[in-house]
Amino acid sequence: MAKRYKAAAEKVQKGKAYPLKEAVSLLKNGSTKFDQTVDVAINLGIDPTQSDQMVRGMVGMPNGLGKTVRVAVFAKGDKVDVAKKAGADIVGGDDLAEMIQKGEMNFDVCIATPDMMGVVGKIGKILGPRGLMPNPKLGTVTPDVEKAVKAAKSGQVEFKVEKAGIIHAGVGKVSFDEKAITENVVSLIAAVSKAKPAGVKGNYIKKISISSTMGPGITLDLAEVLGMVA
Repeated sequence: MAKRYKAAAEKVQKGKAYPLKEAVSLLKNGSTKFDQTVDVAINLGIDPTQSDQMVRGMVGMPNGLGKTVRVAVFAKGDKVDVAKKAGADIVGGDDLAEMIQKGEMNFDVCIATPDMMGVVGKIGKILGPRGLMPNPKLGTVTPDVEKAVKAAKSGQVEFKVEKAGIIHAGVGKVSFDEKAITENVVSLIAAVSKAKPAGVKGNYIKKISISSTMGPGITLDLAEVLGMVA
C-alpha cells in the first residue's frame, strides 16, 4: 500500500490547485483494486467554538454512495408499517431502545417520529457519540417517515464542521464514473455553501481537496468549483 500511495502522490503536483475534472481523473487513476471511498475535505473560515457558526446539514447524493445503508426507525401505530414499506431495516420502540442499550446497533441511520423522542432521549448518550442521534434539523426527526427512510436509503451524506474548522465527508466510491463523482462532489460543496452562517465574515470556504481513502489529497481550484455551485 505504501508503494501505491507513493506512486499516486508522485502524480499530484505540490502547491497546484486542480480543476475538478482533472482532480477526479487523477483520483481514479491512482486508485487500487480495493474500491475506496471518495473523501472531500472543506476548510472553512469560521470559528467552530462559536455556537452561531456551527455548520451542519444533510444532503442527498445524486448518484448514491455505492453502499447499502441500513436504517432504523423509532415509530409506533400506523407509522410502523409505513416505515417498513419504505424500506426500513429495523422498526420499533422500547424494544429497539433495549437492543441499542445491549450494544446491538446494526444500522447506519436512525430516524424517529416526534412522538418517539421520549424513548430516544433515554439512549441519547449511546446514539449521540456515534453520530446516530435523530435530529429535526437533519430531517431524521419527522412525522414523514416514508420520505426520510427513502432519502436515507438513496444515499444521504451528513456533514458537520469539526473543531479545526474542517468538514470531512465521503461522497461515493472510486469505481463510480468521473461524471458521477463530479456531481456528488459538487452537491456536497453546494450544500455546505448554502449552510453558511449569517455571522461569518470574509472568505467562508477557504480550501477544498479530494482524495481516495488510501490516497493523497488533491487540492481543487477554488474559484472554478465555487463557480459551479454559484
